[in-house]
Amino acid sequence: MDLMKSMIIAASGLKTQGGRMRVIAENMANAGSTAKTPDAEPYRRKIPTFTTELDRATGVERVKVGKIERGTSAFGERYEPGHPAANEQGYVKTSNVNSLIESIDMGQAQRGYEANLNVINTSRRMLNATIELLRR
Repeated sequence: MDLMKSMIIAASGLKTQGGRMRVIAENMANAGSTAKTPDAEPYRRKIPTFTTELDRATGVERVKVGKIERGTSAFGERYEPGHPAANEQGYVKTSNVNSLIESIDMGQAQRGYEANLNVINTSRRMLNATIELLRR
């Protein structure tokens, strides 16, 4: 495979993993949020999806963040009768974000980002070595 094409593919992977990390960071920032009123919903977990697209100029398929879906797991509840969003029984709806799952997802995204960065660095070194060989 052409080294420049591998760098283009890895660069799209970097951008995608960066987008994934932004969504995870948003989820983690809102993990402790509650509803504003008794009948409202709190923050709902966002889940990034991935898709590929053909770059016709280079002939490679690049990955990108697709649709951001909403998590369908149930909201939590916390007993807090004085809260403005508490229902008649005193329970407040809490976000469906699980910080442990988000932390694991963040670790996977970081490893994916690092792997794509390594591909770019290795391809760059190979291109430089090829140029040096051609100069001799």
